[in-house]
Amino acid sequence: MAALQVDQVGMTFALEKGSIKALEGVSLGLASGAFGTIIGPSGCGKSTLLRLVADITQPTSGHITLAGAPPQSARLARRIGFVFQEATLLPWKTVMENVALPLTVARRAPIASRHPQELIELVGLKGFEQALPSQLSGGMQQRVAIARSLVLDPHILLLDEPFGALDDITRQRMNLELLRIWAETGTTALMVTHSLSEAVFMSDKVFVMSPRPGRITAELAIDLPRPRSQAMMKLPAFTDAINMLRDQLFAPDASAELVA
Repeated sequence: MAALQVDQVGMTFALEKGSIKALEGVSLGLASGAFGTIIGPSGCGKSTLLRLVADITQPTSGHITLAGAPPQSARLARRIGFVFQEATLLPWKTVMENVALPLTVARRAPIASRHPQELIELVGLKGFEQALPSQLSGGMQQRVAIARSLVLDPHILLLDEPFGALDDITRQRMNLELLRIWAETGTTALMVTHSLSEAVFMSDKVFVMSPRPGRITAELAIDLPRPRSQAMMKLPAFTDAINMLRDQLFAPDASAELVA
């Protein structure tokens, strides 16, 4: 059973005058424990699709299932983790308190989920438990946000351009860290990015979206060994995958399924 299945999903937003069709006929699948990314031009509905998967909003057509059940079931069971482009930490709370916040909201004991201390160490922030967000760099704040998203041991982790606001050096380091954390937790991950190299480096599968209304115009399976390393960026297979994605992005009306 797929961890995530999206079948012919459409999303139309009603406006004061008329409406906007954000998504149309979107279909994709992601296996349990896989890492998928979505790329596409700005405004094509990538973030909207993540919000639908998270059950923040509901599609106007089509169906979404997480492990065979509607997203609402996973949301109510608090099995969906979400990381945004901004860390959105509570500035008056320490690293430990921010990571533990979902446990407080869910009224769940750490023994029933992942312990905040375990996750703080997992994301490389041991020793910063009592630090405030203002005392952390942007990359460190995102580490806290990732730890917080994992504290309830989610079945799927959704990431909306989590490193988009970081400089290139920090971003590449965070990519490696995220892959390490993802591998250790074993969760399924779906990330939105505008970076072709990031999509290829991180993913088992990349989904290409067209301009609005967003549709999946191509799927690319990334045939690179894991664990990934920066040395792989020099491989011909890495460059070829980027070029194939670039070709699809500039041919949004061409629907294709690609296998590296």
